[in-house]
Amino acid sequence: MATRDDYPHFQAIPTRWKDNDVYGHVNNVEYYSYFDTVINTYLVRHGGLDIHRGARIGYCVESHCRFDAPMAFPDTVHAGLRVAKLGNSSVRYEIGLFREDEATPAAEGWFVHVFVDRATGRPAPLEDTLRTALAKLLAEQSA
Repeated sequence: MATRDDYPHFQAIPTRWKDNDVYGHVNNVEYYSYFDTVINTYLVRHGGLDIHRGARIGYCVESHCRFDAPMAFPDTVHAGLRVAKLGNSSVRYEIGLFREDEATPAAEGWFVHVFVDRATGRPAPLEDTLRTALAKLLAEQSA
């Protein structure tokens, strides 16, 4: 199991009242939303990804989440992000979702993006600014 020190980038994500399910904890589907939020916020803010007009867009082709402990509103999720593999047109991210100030994650997962040409939908090489930003999150550099 990873710890906070294993992730070079963090984003705080407040839970919302609607995130809880009838069992009183964050519903499993919301964890994937937190993955999307930390990844895409990083890509836009640090990688220059233009989600509205850019030549490249990322398609999620695989995702996974392992749940280790419950979270519930009004927790703040601290989403840790690292890159496990950086390919020509693909990226495998690893995400740790931490409750408040806890050292171990409540959930861990991965998410794979394949970047494609917006017009054709075919895989396309990562743009330089995006590659540079993602390289800063490579797990072997941050370990």
